[in-house]
Amino acid sequence: MNRRRARLRTASVLLLAPLVALAGCSAAGNGPAATPPARVTETAAPAPSGSAAPVRPLARSLPVRVRLPAAGVDARPVLELGLNADGTVEVPSVADADRIGWYGKGVTPGETGPAVLIGHFDTARGPAVLKDVAAVRVGDEVTVTRADGTTAVFRVRELEQVDKDAFPTEKVYGDTRRPELRIITCGGALVDGHRPDNIILYADLTATRPA
Repeated sequence: MNRRRARLRTASVLLLAPLVALAGCSAAGNGPAATPPARVTETAAPAPSGSAAPVRPLARSLPVRVRLPAAGVDARPVLELGLNADGTVEVPSVADADRIGWYGKGVTPGETGPAVLIGHFDTARGPAVLKDVAAVRVGDEVTVTRADGTTAVFRVRELEQVDKDAFPTEKVYGDTRRPELRIITCGGALVDGHRPDNIILYADLTATRPA
């Protein structure tokens, strides 16, 4: 993808910001109460410096598998998510609570820009794919296997937990100069059957390798 196309793609996402901001993950229902509140310790490492050896961005290729060992995640195939009729971002269905979704109107993992992955913490049926997100720490590895046979390797740089009403839309979906990754789920203690927060993992591409 050339720079002009990349800018246009990001601009199209930002135009949707008022609606996209609140749609990072669907809320949990009134099901099993055994799932403890999802909370992360907010920490951040410095962003890669300009003097660091850059990792060459990859061409566009759809994600097919996501692994986040620190949270016990090995999810495949990856769902492609779009927009709902009201302009909010789709999330995986309850039936697909054990799968990760990729926001298909953004870049693919490994391309320059912020690739966005979305998964449930829990649903009315119980714990879901990101149930152990609180175990993730800065420096943990995320790998995304792609349809072209390459694997994009990311390192978590920042963990953030925010009220959904204060979702950092531009920080999550805005343009970046490097290949980056976001993983979004829900968090916080249940309030009227819903989790009021979003948990966001920010990660940077650190290597690429054959799948």
